[in-house]
Order: sequence, then structure tokens, then C-alpha cells
Amino acid sequence: MAYVITDACISCGACEAGCPVGAISQGDDKYVIDANACVDCGACEGTCPVGAPKAE
Repeated sequence: MAYVITDACISCGACEAGCPVGAISQGDDKYVIDANACVDCGACEGTCPVGAPKAE
């Protein structure tokens, strides 16, 4: 089960920098997680200052 980034995202980029597999990139209005690349490690959730990444 991959993580997703909720609408709480403030586009700070902390999650992208914290992702060990490079599964996160800037989307149109928020960061997005590539479900096929996500290894469900939770690193993004731990680095986000607003808790936007959530386990789906």
C-alpha cells in the first residue's frame, strides 16, 4: 500500500528530499507520490511539517 499526499501539502519539498527511493515529485498543485515506486517506508510522513503524506 503506497502513501499519498493529501491536500494539506504546502509544497515545501521536505518529503521529496526525505524519500529514499525518489518516488516523490512536484505535481501541479502539490507534491505527488509514484505508487509504483513507493516502498511504503513512511520516511515522507516523518519529514513533512504538516503531515500531508498518509498511508493509503
